[in-house]
Amino acid sequence: MCAAREGRWVRRRRSLLLCCVLVAAWEAAWGQLRYSVPEELPKGSFVGDVAKDLALELAALRARGARVVSQGRTQYFALLANRGHLVTAERIDREQICENVEPCVLRCELIVEGEMKVYTTSVEIVDINDNKPSFKKLDLQMKTSEITAPGTRFPLPKAHDRDVGSNSLQSYALSGDEHFSLSVQAGADGEKRPELVLAKALDREEAAFHELLLTAIDGGEPALTGTARIRMAVLDANDNAPAFSQEVYSVRVPEDVPVGSTLLSVTATDPDDGTNGDVQYSFPEISDKDSNIFHLESGTGAIKLVRNLDFEDGDIYELGVQAHDGGGLSDTAKVSISVTDVNDNAPEISVRSALSEISEDAAPGTVVALVHVQDRDSGGNGEVRCSLGEGVPFRLERALDDYYSVVTARELDREQASEYNVTVRAADGGSPALRSSAVLALRVLDVNDNAPVFAEARYSARLPENNAEGALVLTVRASDADWGQNARVRYRLREGRLRGAPLSSYVSVQAETGALYALRSFDYEEVRELELWVRAEDGGAPPLSSNVSVRLLIADENDNAPQVLYPPAPGSGLGSGSGSGSDLGSGSVWAGVELAPRSAEPGALVAKVVAVDADAGQNAWLSGTLRGVPASHFVGIDGVRAFLRSYSHDVSLTADSRKSQLRCAAGSCCDTLPARPPPDEPAPLRAEDVAAHRAADTDALMRCAGGSVFRERQIPGRTNMKNANNETKLPRYKNVSRILATEWSTQKKT
Repeated sequence: MCAAREGRWVRRRRSLLLCCVLVAAWEAAWGQLRYSVPEELPKGSFVGDVAKDLALELAALRARGARVVSQGRTQYFALLANRGHLVTAERIDREQICENVEPCVLRCELIVEGEMKVYTTSVEIVDINDNKPSFKKLDLQMKTSEITAPGTRFPLPKAHDRDVGSNSLQSYALSGDEHFSLSVQAGADGEKRPELVLAKALDREEAAFHELLLTAIDGGEPALTGTARIRMAVLDANDNAPAFSQEVYSVRVPEDVPVGSTLLSVTATDPDDGTNGDVQYSFPEISDKDSNIFHLESGTGAIKLVRNLDFEDGDIYELGVQAHDGGGLSDTAKVSISVTDVNDNAPEISVRSALSEISEDAAPGTVVALVHVQDRDSGGNGEVRCSLGEGVPFRLERALDDYYSVVTARELDREQASEYNVTVRAADGGSPALRSSAVLALRVLDVNDNAPVFAEARYSARLPENNAEGALVLTVRASDADWGQNARVRYRLREGRLRGAPLSSYVSVQAETGALYALRSFDYEEVRELELWVRAEDGGAPPLSSNVSVRLLIADENDNAPQVLYPPAPGSGLGSGSGSGSDLGSGSVWAGVELAPRSAEPGALVAKVVAVDADAGQNAWLSGTLRGVPASHFVGIDGVRAFLRSYSHDVSLTADSRKSQLRCAAGSCCDTLPARPPPDEPAPLRAEDVAAHRAADTDALMRCAGGSVFRERQIPGRTNMKNANNETKLPRYKNVSRILATEWSTQKKT
């Protein structure tokens, strides 16, 4: 027989599962995802194929990530991502979750992380007949007077069956005595209330007690039952029962009423005397939940609060109270306690999905977080307004019911802000409003959107010629506003050529530091300046770069001795001098012979010297000096002597567009050594580099233009060439392209 019952139960369960699947398929077809499963299934039991019903690809579901979030603190469901099945996360007891609520529906959300989408799923927990009816008291003690009239009704405690529907309590049965019968009344709430009816007059002398058995039966297959024993004591006559002042007592209280407050008092009167008129109050039957909240004082009828009320847990309580006297007579009344909502719950913000980092080139409207906001209060107190903190490039968009998406409002710039703490604020509609907030931490990833920037618009430097190879010329510096590898700057020389050779053979750039080094020793006479470009390139992919011009000026040094072009040096084959000129080192001397007729007129040309220096500037300024010789050089064979004189002259010297004039006084003149040198022993002419003698001949340089000092030998037979002011005219020099040309002529007839 047990096997047959078990077989029927298995078949019934299979039929129920099939019905649930069909209902789920129908719901999905109409845009709603809803499943039904029986309670008490083991953990991991199949609920529904969400991947199929939502047309989600399993590969995409696994790659993007998906999870199930149940409403409330307990997670009743889980997702098998590899199959796309919704399964139970633990054994579900419908009676524990929903008590007498029908239908019992659990809601959860399927969140697809990669798509930032939410799918709402409802799962109805179907009741199975796993609870039998039960009475709170298994043994009931009742009393009645022997004069109680037949037809009198005695309320009996109800049996409770935690199941619902056809599995719940369906009927009562009474057995044990002919004096009593059972009547079942249907209450306003649909509950069946058993009553004991006196069917036959009692006689205490015949029977002082009557034993009865009350049975409660549910509608399951097979039916489950529960029993309670009733012991009715027959009392002597008590002809007045207590009577309540009203049938229903109602009161409205706010949910924040203090514990210990008296909510209301019930009152019943009994005209009997003594114990028969002593009225006591009680809850004939009350649930464990209600008994933990309310307390009825038996002597006064005051109902007091013993635990805080919560509108969100229950907004109305209906209690039955009983007044009974000492003789066992009683009366019943109903108490209705309505709880009004108080704004005592702040909005709750739950971050269901969020990114921890985002690229700075993310398009506006990119979803960075999915948040759920709810308020457990009702009415205006439960209406929630959400906002974001100021000064952030994000905005809120409503996604689904109480879900909001946090999206980018504009393009991001990591160089302005590398991370954000986005505050999501929620405020309800209460007065005053309650608020809550949640912070989303978001890091902005760098994109290579900034090219290196040089510290200067252009660079220039001076390098003396004859520098050492590898000498540091200058350092260029560039900075990049990006971060990490994108901000790592490397330098290189742009291609170019100079004098037929690549620039990279002249200078090099250190890639890491930007230091510019000379690779060779420069010669000013060959290269006077370099124009080059240095490129700074970051480490991005692709890299960004910028260029800067660098001008390198080669500074001249006095590294070239003057060269006499005319008269030519002896032995050159050109007259009495060389053909190509002579290069005179410091202190070099060569001799030449210049003759002038004795009858030469004043102003007649005597000699001309042309010299050149390859250097520039002051290093190319030249001076010519006629130096004296010992007196013996001026003694002729015939014993005729001439006079050696020094003269002061007016000097005009031009060099590199610079002009200077200096007049030397005649006080430097002297008369010495009458002499007439032979034609083959001319006075030597010395050409010197001014820079080489600047320190040693400072006084002479100060006295003559350009630092030049000129002395000449008087031609034999010539008279003094002083002017009317006792001054001697200096021969005029012309410097064209650093060539010193000296013309020496007589000033008056000798």
